[in-house]
Amino acid sequence: MQPDQLPFGAVVGAFLLAFPALFSIVNPLGAALIFSQVLADRTHEERTVLARRVGAYSLAVLLVSLWAGAYVLNFFGITLGALRVAGGLVVAVRAWDLLTAPEAQEARKEEQAAPAGAAEDAAFFPLTMPFTTGPGTISVAVALGSARPSSGVGLWAFFAGATAAAALVALVVGIAYSSADRLIARMGTSGARVVTRLAAFLLLCIGVQILSNGVQDLLAPVLHGVAVPR
Repeated sequence: MQPDQLPFGAVVGAFLLAFPALFSIVNPLGAALIFSQVLADRTHEERTVLARRVGAYSLAVLLVSLWAGAYVLNFFGITLGALRVAGGLVVAVRAWDLLTAPEAQEARKEEQAAPAGAAEDAAFFPLTMPFTTGPGTISVAVALGSARPSSGVGLWAFFAGATAAAALVALVVGIAYSSADRLIARMGTSGARVVTRLAAFLLLCIGVQILSNGVQDLLAPVLHGVAVPR
């Protein structure tokens, strides 16, 4: 499959599905504020190096979750419809938590990042996992992977768009973390929470859409008059 053969609209559609969801759950702007607080004793150069490493590691975690997560679950006999229903519920619940109680999310993130203040090399643990791309982010990425087409050109277009979305999120993480001091000066905590709530609403809509697709998959045999095996 050549890149120029991929349908552009499908690639853009996959990107627009994946980017808001990953951006919302990772929340690089809000996390950058905590990153700066936890690493206040480090020099700017040290924080920049750590930020770049966290961005690279985050990209690896996101890509593995997007590409392989749904296939691993399918290997254990979980149907695509069931995976979409469960994934949609997970995404919606995470979005609701972000939408209604961002303060609790911030406190949890700060607790996760706390060991980084004393660690010599904290780029992967705890700054990438679980602070930036923890279990919540992985579950959302796996849920997005479940929204893929089953095969054909659409499958490759989906992974191209989702990969571009993951790469852009990881890039934003690196830039936001390395520029955390300027972000604090411009946005502050209240500004970051506004962005978080707006992104969380998009994430909630995406979760409902994935859940809706899963319900349709599960009900398709009934709707088409096909007997469902007991």
